[in-house]
Amino acid sequence: MASSPAPVVLIDKLSIALPPGADRAYAVDRVSLTLRAGEILCVVGESGSGKSMSANAMMGLLPEGVEPAGGRILLGGEDLLRLDESALYDVRGRRVAMIFQEPMTALNPLMRVEDQIAEVFEAHGLLTPKERRAQALRLLAEVGLPDPPRAAASYPFQLSGGQRQRVMIAMALVLEPEVLIADEPTTALDVTTQAQILKLIRQLQEQRGMAVMFITHDFGVVAEIADHVAVMEKGRVVEEGPAQEVLRRPRHAYTQKLIAAIPSMSGGRAAGAIEGEPVLAVEGLGKTYRIGGGLFTKARAVEAVRHVSFTLSRGETLGIVGESGSGKSSVGRCLVRLQDPDTGKVMLGGKDMAHLKGRALHAARRRIQMIFQDPYGSLNPRIRVGRTIADGPIAYGVDAQTALAEAGALLERVGLDASAAARFPHEFSGGQRQRIGIARALALKPEIIVADEAVSALDVSIQAQVLDLLAELKAELGLSLIFITHDLRVAAQICDRVMVMQKGEMVEIGPSAQIFSAPQAAYTRSLLAAIPGAKAEMAAG
Repeated sequence: MASSPAPVVLIDKLSIALPPGADRAYAVDRVSLTLRAGEILCVVGESGSGKSMSANAMMGLLPEGVEPAGGRILLGGEDLLRLDESALYDVRGRRVAMIFQEPMTALNPLMRVEDQIAEVFEAHGLLTPKERRAQALRLLAEVGLPDPPRAAASYPFQLSGGQRQRVMIAMALVLEPEVLIADEPTTALDVTTQAQILKLIRQLQEQRGMAVMFITHDFGVVAEIADHVAVMEKGRVVEEGPAQEVLRRPRHAYTQKLIAAIPSMSGGRAAGAIEGEPVLAVEGLGKTYRIGGGLFTKARAVEAVRHVSFTLSRGETLGIVGESGSGKSSVGRCLVRLQDPDTGKVMLGGKDMAHLKGRALHAARRRIQMIFQDPYGSLNPRIRVGRTIADGPIAYGVDAQTALAEAGALLERVGLDASAAARFPHEFSGGQRQRIGIARALALKPEIIVADEAVSALDVSIQAQVLDLLAELKAELGLSLIFITHDLRVAAQICDRVMVMQKGEMVEIGPSAQIFSAPQAAYTRSLLAAIPGAKAEMAAG
């Protein structure tokens, strides 16, 4: 029997205290974990489970007011919790490096990529400027960027989400660390980009023999990449073991709940499309963005949507799926007239939404409402949620007292207490804020709701609750739903029909069961093949 790889990091009975007044005393409560050379440890749990706090403690990056209260983090026999800031500075990047969840936030928007990579060498007093640039190009090539010189000279906003994440990985590898921490690095990415990043991390880990701590809430990702798994709930490790053992025979009820919450590809809407009266008909929809342009340069035209046509039946859920840049969100925004389409018709109740203006557009808009991806960004932080929900009806002539009373009733309908109307958005969790977003969309009693990536930022169990809520409301209120997502598992769970988009065009449309069991387009097949954990699910099924 082969011996286990050597421990690189030993987290021993780590406790991290929360400030007074928090929902519990410890963010992390007597947690013990071992990171081994050449092995990927996935730490899994919902928001607030303590998984990211454990990693931040290793880096000496705990938020203000949150402090270690016990235990040790041993790296090569040295307790990281006892190091001063100067010693920790030397550890960061050189021995332990981190990839963050949102690269656009982690990268400096005002610095070119090569300067940000060179800055890591400079901070540690290594190499000449010329050598730093050469190393930056080498690292960008190593992480698979197709044109390293161009990427090096770019600012972060000029790169896609997947490319920015590759830059973050390159920066983490600069000083060839012994330990790589990856904190939810694929959560915001579409399935094909996510698959590429997971494959890249595995390849780099194997080539360099690093110990990797991969933090995630997605057991599909665990099935794809993990050697070992630790499941955390409310600051404690509730289950730990080899990845395949935990996935196939989970012992703890919390682990079983997380795995059960993953939408199943085989659990889709086998009944297929709903036959009924069309409530929406889209014909030849087109949208072109014109970017840049000035005194001496021409604007660049990008066709985001080209010749898209479909119908939506009353009571139907139509999914629109595709990678980032496929045009799916542009379609949704054109439908609700958050942006004007350039060509085509959007027929709703006998009127063309695409060409309405003024009062006619205002009147028609109440029939089709939108739920946004980021429930915090779409809610005004300075306005109480009751007023946020009531503002729509008030704009259509409902008196304020009645609208506020209805807002309380809507909050109860989406699973919150009516008293929540008096609170501000920051007082709610992400899942609760999304319920508020749903209540706001329902306030005008629409016939159609467009949900744009409405569950992509949520933990799997909260995601399952919101999906169940949408299904209940749709049945109860007779709504039609357009569900825009890059997560094909979610689409399989909730959609009657699915439309697949690529580079602005519709490549396939059909009943959900048909799309997922017998896709016609090669692009659809590639999307399905890229879903994390799909192979493991097929093997188990």
